Parts: sequence; C-alpha cells; structure tokens
Amino acid sequence: MKKSSHKMRIPVLSALTAAVLFAASVPMAQAQPASTDEQVQSASLGLPDFTGVVAKTEDGVVNIRTTEAVQVRSPAMGPGGDPYDMFRWFFGPDFMPPGMAPQQRPRGGGNEGQQPQERTVPRGVGSGFIISADGYILTNNHVVADSNGIFVTLSNGKEYPAKIIGTDERTDVALIKIEAKDLKPMVIGDSKQLKKGQWVLAIGSPFGLESTVTSGIVSAINRETGDYLPFIQTDVAVNPGNSGGPLINLNGEVVGVNSQIISRSGGFMGISLAIPIDEAMNVVEQLKSDGKVTRGRIGVQITPVADDVATALGLKDSKGALVSSVEEGGPAAKAGIQSGDVILKFNGRNIEQMTDLPRIVGGTKPGQSSTLEVWRKGKLQTIKIDVEEMPSSSPNAASKDEKDSPAASSADAFGLKITAVPAADLKRLGVESAVQVTEATAPASEAGLQPGDLILRVNDKDVGTPDQYAKMVASLDKSKAAALLVLRAGQSQWVLITPSK
Repeated sequence: MKKSSHKMRIPVLSALTAAVLFAASVPMAQAQPASTDEQVQSASLGLPDFTGVVAKTEDGVVNIRTTEAVQVRSPAMGPGGDPYDMFRWFFGPDFMPPGMAPQQRPRGGGNEGQQPQERTVPRGVGSGFIISADGYILTNNHVVADSNGIFVTLSNGKEYPAKIIGTDERTDVALIKIEAKDLKPMVIGDSKQLKKGQWVLAIGSPFGLESTVTSGIVSAINRETGDYLPFIQTDVAVNPGNSGGPLINLNGEVVGVNSQIISRSGGFMGISLAIPIDEAMNVVEQLKSDGKVTRGRIGVQITPVADDVATALGLKDSKGALVSSVEEGGPAAKAGIQSGDVILKFNGRNIEQMTDLPRIVGGTKPGQSSTLEVWRKGKLQTIKIDVEEMPSSSPNAASKDEKDSPAASSADAFGLKITAVPAADLKRLGVESAVQVTEATAPASEAGLQPGDLILRVNDKDVGTPDQYAKMVASLDKSKAAALLVLRAGQSQWVLITPSK
C-alpha cells in the first residue's frame, strides 16, 4: 500500500500586502538604528559557515556497501512444497507473502534431496574515510563484519572492491584497502582538544544517501557507555548508514568516527556517539602492521572508589580504581598488588575513574615494564609491574572448598563473630592474613556482611589473628564509621560500619 504524504502549506504574502502590513506596524516616527553593541552581539550569535569545511573534506569520505552469501532454492529445483520459492529467488530469502506468518511457510515437497544454492545478496550500507593516498580507509567493524564482499564508492562516483586489512570488534574499528592511487586523505585531528559546545560536522551515507552533511555541537566528552572506549557525544544528526563516517571540526580535521546512536525508534533522536580519533588511530596502526590488536593486562578486578570509602581511607577524592581481587599468579600478584589497594596512576597517567585503568593498561605493549602508584594503608607506594598479553579468554576462578572451622569468638562491636582462617585457605585465596565471619548481626548485617566473608583489613591496618582483630575493634572511635575490607567469592570491597557503643 502506498503511504500518503502530508506536506505543510505555508501562506505566502504578496510584496504589496507585506509592505502595507509592515507600514501599519511601524510608528510614524523614524525607527532608530541598532546600537553598535547590539550589532556586535547579533553578529556574534550568527551560525558558522560550513561551506569551506565541506569543500575541503568531502572528497575524503566514501560510501561502503557490503554483500553476504545466503542459501536459497534454485528455480531449477522446482516449486517443491512452497509456491513462493520463485519470489524468494528474486527478492531474497526473507520474502514473505502478505498475511503469512514465518511458521506458516510450507516445508517439504518433491525436492528435499536437492541442496539449496548459495546466492550473494546486498547486506548493508555504511560510510568510511580515506586516511592515506594509497587506499587505506577507516570505518566501523560492524559495517564490514560477516560480509563476503565490500565495495567502496568515492565522491567522483568510481567504485572499487575492498579487502579487509584488520578489524577490532572491541573498539568497533576496521581498516580496509582499495587498489587506488593519488587519493585525497583526510587530515587527522586531536580529539583531546575537543570541548563541550564546539561545532562539528558529520559526512556520510545515512539510509544510503551518499555525501550527506549534518552539523551540531559536542554534547559531552568521555561519555561512558560500558564499552571499552569513552565516546564523544554530539547532537549531530547521525542515522543508519552514517556508521564509520568522520566527525569533523571546523578546521576540517577528523576528530571522531561516528559509531552509534541512542534511539528508541531506530532513527536519530538527538544523541549520537563517535569513537575518539586518537583511540581509533592507535588501533589502526596495529591493524596495519599486524592485522590484529594486542592488548596488555595486569590481572586485577577493580571497582569504583566511593566517596565514603575514599574518606575512610584518607584519600582526598574518589579518583582511582579500587582493586577488588588479584588473579593468582598474574602480573599484579607477582608485583605485590593487594586487594584493597587503590591504583591512582599507571605509567604516570592519572586514573581519574575506574574505567581509565583497563584502557591505559590495554594500550600498553605486552612485556613492557610499567609503574603503578598505589594508595595502601594511608600511604602512596610505587610498584613496578610487567604487563602481560591479554588472552582470548580469562581463566575460571577456583571453586571454594568447604572446610570445618574452629570455634568462633563472641560478637564484637560490629555485631560479628569471627574465627581464624586455615593457612591452606589463605594460600589458595592469595591472602596473607584474614579472619572469617561465622555470624553477623546488626550493625554488620545491616551493612551487608554475612557468614563466610573474610575480613582482610580494618581501616588502614591488616587483620592478623582473631586476637589482633579484637584489639583493633576495641580501640576504634565509636563515633566514626570504620572501613572494613571484605573478601567474598573472590571479590573484595570496602564496607563502612559504625561500631555500636
């Protein structure tokens, strides 16, 4: 059914009518001209002219279309049990007659023994941009993934087949190449210089419409979405087909790679996300030289540093990454990193928030000796660590053995009864010393502690034997909350509890 289109009609006044209306609305006294200050303010509020930027960059943006192989029945196989097989041969395997549900598709027939044929069909359309005169093109991984053919169309209309040099699913970056010379590469900018409110442009192929230009401003920087990279958030109109295209500043430099949109409808709703070009080019260099991306690891699991925990530990602010567990035998364990440490710097780079650490470590070359700055027991410590290569899969955590425990102590000011931990268990868990909770009542139970938890530290002091722990609790200021480092199921976290008086 053909959809009806609605157009908004705007009344147009004749020149004579407009003049009469204007004359009627102006007093007989001559209107006063705007002051110099008003003129300057009006000029400063004008929109920038994007024509020069577009003319400078448009030739570096390309359209990318991909194909994939699907299995369909050949017309030579006959109609079989499905009279619509002929339509699927021409219109693709997903063709469905009106009113028929997928489960209603007839199966079987007289040609079950014959194998379906493989057919190449269009897969999708995306964008990309030229980064070298000899044909290297940067785009998104999801634009070219699972395709059996990639075709690049330049701004002059010439189309070239492309081959994949390398892809990185984690950052959604792909490097492809066409056999062409004397291309016009785009100028790579510095995404670290971006600021909120800065004008930016996107050029790409939304819905397959090649060389489409949209504009907007930078809405946020280092936007966290749970992915490996921090994104540039903009209000530039980006739609399906824009993926892989460049985000450009007013100097004509690429500052990002358009990658995602946040939408409930599937179309643009005011929020688009771009990969910072600095991060993308780091990936490209590895793809170009090795065909893959190698990342570093140190073998820790981390959590954010909460404000109240930072206060209890004596930190000035809640920056850094709190180590919740250390992988046995990993680089961090060998270097002496402990659960409860707060990592503040890695190779001199500040860890402003927890997610900064995996990105910085991941970008470190495996085998490289690095330096950690750690907050432990109220003091800064510098630790040397050797970064290892990130494996394809992480090892499974060891299961916890259930063992009989010695007799428990009486409840303390936290409402806890504790017992000693066997040396074998301490060794297996990679813990030097701890006590184990056998019973938890208020206030500890209200804070979330439960039997089986291990207490590793009270404030900045390591917990040794149950007697040492009892003396530590007895000496606490009952008017202040204490921070307990608790280990549960291989994960450690700080818990704040105010002792009962």
